[in-house]
Amino acid sequence: MAVDENGMVRRVLIYRLGSLGDTIVALPCLHLLKRVFPRAERRLLTNFPVERKAAAAQAILEGSGLIDEYYSYAVGLRHFNELLSLRQSIREWNPDVLVYLMPERGIRVAQRDAMFFRSCGIERLIGVPFTRDMRENRARAATGLMESEAARLARCIAELGDARVADPASWDLNLTDMEYLTARTMLEPLGKRPFIAFSLGTKVPANDWGTENWKDLLRQMARIYPGHALLAMGAAAEYNRSQDVMSVWRDEPTSGPTLNLCGQTQPRESAAVVAHAKLFLGHDSGPMHMATSVQTPLVAVFSARNLPGIWFPQIKQSAVIYHKVDCAGCGLEKCVQQRMKCITSVTVNEVLSEVRRVLPPKVVQLSA
Repeated sequence: MAVDENGMVRRVLIYRLGSLGDTIVALPCLHLLKRVFPRAERRLLTNFPVERKAAAAQAILEGSGLIDEYYSYAVGLRHFNELLSLRQSIREWNPDVLVYLMPERGIRVAQRDAMFFRSCGIERLIGVPFTRDMRENRARAATGLMESEAARLARCIAELGDARVADPASWDLNLTDMEYLTARTMLEPLGKRPFIAFSLGTKVPANDWGTENWKDLLRQMARIYPGHALLAMGAAAEYNRSQDVMSVWRDEPTSGPTLNLCGQTQPRESAAVVAHAKLFLGHDSGPMHMATSVQTPLVAVFSARNLPGIWFPQIKQSAVIYHKVDCAGCGLEKCVQQRMKCITSVTVNEVLSEVRRVLPPKVVQLSA
């Protein structure tokens, strides 16, 4: 293993696929790697966006100081020459360590990946889940929840130290002054009014609570939080739907202005924007995890396609509405047979109750 004159690791390759939410939940591990290998060059092997609404990891981490360079490839890369080219690029860089931060994909995939990275000349592999316990989220009997994905990833690389998943600093994207300045410029149409941010976005149809539910919720919230502004965030494809949902806010005589930023901001700029919000509302989605990274209080409506706890936001000022049904953990992207009964059974009153708890109306002060 190549090290510098002081015995320090010089090059670390990190393997993590996914888009916005997948990148955010790996932040505690990325901060740990920076602490453990402060002088090493850290490169991320990741994929191009899996679909047009998803943000690439580079767009989320660029400028954070957590990653120095990137290797990107298409998911499902099977062309032999392209695979050889990727291996050659990694071999030429000659990393000392591979840190494996991947979701559960079965023992055969883990073994295959290990063989590939060893063929790249990497001697030390950290976090490859050769055991079932490493691949699966543990059940927490005391809470009835599953271990979070962030905690599982941290456990897989625990030989390097404590990733401090519960520490808010471990979720920091290290946003720059320029990104905060850009956010403030974008928020100028709202004046100095406090605002509530929301996102209808989700890559998975089974996670969608429904337009009419969002309209009913926001209509009532406009009355509970008079004078507050409403801001929509998400991908460009969500602009029109968000505009339609926001119409109920504009119809209330005591409500504040609305601002639709769907498709108008880069991921890190979106984080800087939502950092100023009094509350974030959304689905189990990338924007929800983005709100977690800047510690904005949030309320999220979850389906039961994943077992409870795995993707819950890791922030104290939060509420998750999750109905555990008999088919929980199905993993379906589209639910036809059960008609999405887990998420469609969530009522507006349930969500509104959690909103009032996380953001008590009586303590919110309006600005002129």
